[in-house]
Amino acid sequence: MGRGWAKISLGGVVLALVSGALPARASVPDHYGFGSRSAAMAGAVAADAQDFSAGYYNPAGLAEAPGVELAFGYMHHVQRLQVDGLDNEVADVHGLHAGLVAPGELFGLPFAFSVGVHLPDDGLSFIKARRQGVPRWELYDARSQLLYLQVSLALRPFSWLEVGGGIAYLSATRGSFAIRGRADILSPFDSELEHEVDADLTAVRFPQAGLRLLLEDWGALGVTYRGESSLDLQLDADLRGVVEFAGIDVPLLYQLEAHTVAAFTPHQLVVGVSFQRIEDLHLNLDVTWMNWSGYLSPTAELKALLEVEPPEGIPVELPDQPAPTQIVPPAFKDRFVPRVGVEYVAGSFGSPRKVHGADRALVQLPVRLGYAYEPSPVPDQVGISNLIDSDRHTLTVGAGITLNRLIEELPGAIHLDFHGAFTLLPARTVLKDNPADFMGDYSASGSVFGGGGSLKVVF
Repeated sequence: MGRGWAKISLGGVVLALVSGALPARASVPDHYGFGSRSAAMAGAVAADAQDFSAGYYNPAGLAEAPGVELAFGYMHHVQRLQVDGLDNEVADVHGLHAGLVAPGELFGLPFAFSVGVHLPDDGLSFIKARRQGVPRWELYDARSQLLYLQVSLALRPFSWLEVGGGIAYLSATRGSFAIRGRADILSPFDSELEHEVDADLTAVRFPQAGLRLLLEDWGALGVTYRGESSLDLQLDADLRGVVEFAGIDVPLLYQLEAHTVAAFTPHQLVVGVSFQRIEDLHLNLDVTWMNWSGYLSPTAELKALLEVEPPEGIPVELPDQPAPTQIVPPAFKDRFVPRVGVEYVAGSFGSPRKVHGADRALVQLPVRLGYAYEPSPVPDQVGISNLIDSDRHTLTVGAGITLNRLIEELPGAIHLDFHGAFTLLPARTVLKDNPADFMGDYSASGSVFGGGGSLKVVF
């Protein structure tokens, strides 16, 4: 078979894909929460999570799970991010989450197993990447288009200590394209082309671990570690065939390799405390160190090859092969992120009943409030790069209803929780060193708002 024009066309499509969009960064729980109760307290639950969300916030807390738990929910966040007053149409973040917790005993010690997942509701994977210099909201766009899965174990070796750990997974699609055949420029419907697409779901794993010190009558102290992950994306295109023009056959070959970092999660260390001395009140404070200095450049590395075999006597001038990409290090900075969260049972109704060894009213109405401040790790973009970002101020609210031992066949509880969140990104002005920079000086700002809900049944 000859080499073909069809390859050039697909090469343009692939090149547009690689050079015209944004990479997904990190995982949804990092910015938007995991589970409605935890999200309503701005994620300040490293010392105060025992449901399926503890697999992310602190696996050690699973050891205190009162019973088998099934949970599922949904979240949706609208992103309104702009440069110089123009909305950049950054994609919204939305998807389903679900979890399972199964407690028991191991050698006579309290033990628990948990699985949690965030599943984008518009596809298992969606990755985009841009050329260096093209403006991008680096930590926001396409974030939700990754499948996140975590599996955790927890154990309580002493009455005052819980330990836990697990593995988390991020996944994306890796693929290749190929087109072969004959393309007729003057009669495109007479072209004979075959195409082949090969794609698979790739994943990276990273560890998560934690411990929890139970402070009798006072609350708990929690420490959590989350490992770094880097999910590479490889996209290959191979186009070969013959292009026919006015009876002249021109064999062509076009090959393209594109490589980028599709998702990155930095090392994180969280220290949290939960004050529970006052009945029905939880006051939580978390501080997270994020190793953003290890951030890898999102710039796509491209390799392209174009070969043409024109008939003798017909001159064809080929464009120069693209030069290798000179990647500018992103030079992100490590950051400390404080979070505070409050939960208060504002109302209790109905006669008390035994639920997992404790007396609780039939109906309980918890309310929640949280705040987080995330200073931007992105340095001033004075050179060729334009990784847009700003500090984040996030205010969260939430409420729920808990039904304890509603029927005898259900000795546990039903939890229905809702939360809302508003994030403000104050204006950040960027002044370029080069007055001839194609982007020029600009001001970036924005907001993110949304929320979700979870239903948990504890048996």
